[in-house]
Amino acid sequence: MMNIGVPGLILIVIIALIIFGPKKLPEIGRATGETLKEFKNSARELSKDEEEKK
Repeated sequence: MMNIGVPGLILIVIIALIIFGPKKLPEIGRATGETLKEFKNSARELSKDEEEKK
């Protein structure tokens, strides 16, 4: 993964605040978190299924 660093992360947050506004940002963050959680669970299940087949 790319090495963004703290200044880059701050810049991304500021741009997101400008584009989406402070009211919409928590909703976007929550949706992103839920999506990553589901992806992680699916990947874990797939690797578990592969281990069981062996």
